Amino acid sequence: MPVEGVPRAGGRGTAAVVLTTVCAAVWGLTSCGGPPGARNGAEAGSTPSPTTSATVELPPPHAGFDYQIGGAYPPPAGVRIVSRDRTATPAPGLYNICYVNAFQAQPGAEKSWPADLLLRDTNGETVVDDDWDEALLDIGTAVKRKRIAARVSEWIDGCADKGFDAVEPDNYDSYTRSDGLLSAADATAFITLLSRHAHARGLAIGQKNTVELAGLRKRAGLDFAVAEECGEYDECGEYAEAFDDRVVVIEYTDSGLRKARAAFGDRLSIVRRDVEVSTPGSADYVRRTR
Repeated sequence: MPVEGVPRAGGRGTAAVVLTTVCAAVWGLTSCGGPPGARNGAEAGSTPSPTTSATVELPPPHAGFDYQIGGAYPPPAGVRIVSRDRTATPAPGLYNICYVNAFQAQPGAEKSWPADLLLRDTNGETVVDDDWDEALLDIGTAVKRKRIAARVSEWIDGCADKGFDAVEPDNYDSYTRSDGLLSAADATAFITLLSRHAHARGLAIGQKNTVELAGLRKRAGLDFAVAEECGEYDECGEYAEAFDDRVVVIEYTDSGLRKARAAFGDRLSIVRRDVEVSTPGSADYVRRTR
């Protein structure tokens, strides 16, 4: 992500695998009832699920939605849910989701992280998401997850202090870009730490993309989904089933919008945005709901 608030638009990077295959590969299970303990010193024996969502406000289902993580502006008429970057302020009177880049470092910001918290390959080189020039954070051990979560939790605190209702941690799927150095178990263990903290601060927490882990959402403490291009890639149904239709959908093509609306237009919150998620007045700005 070039700057905070510029999204992973159109670059989902989601591994299209069957959930049971993920579970079997990671934990040796044939279903997703949960791991006996994650690898590399993960939180074996920890509480099996984080604080429930009973104490937080969930986004309204099938409500008008706008994705503004590229820059805040007055929400269009009919919008009830808005997602904005953590550096922005919430939109008054609406349900506000706070975008946080949690699993990777912003371009240039990797220098602000301790060197040992950046994922490195066997040659000692930092592993980078080439699409967005972002260094991956090393969530491969319990100790490192705790240290990284402490910093991300400060950002979550900022979201709560500003009055956001929920948080959207991006790059849950970074393990799919780690050249096999990180696993799905690492990702779920890390996001579970974030969900516990978000719930403790009264915030709901959304799963960003990563459809292959949607079946683990209760164990990870995730309350709703933020799905990019699930219409385009025929994934909306999996999110809808896992999250009881509490899904906000961003499509970046007209064909994706048509597909999402045709199948789920009466159930999910769907918007068509431009890839840069730009603001009105920009030559690239696109926002449509039909």
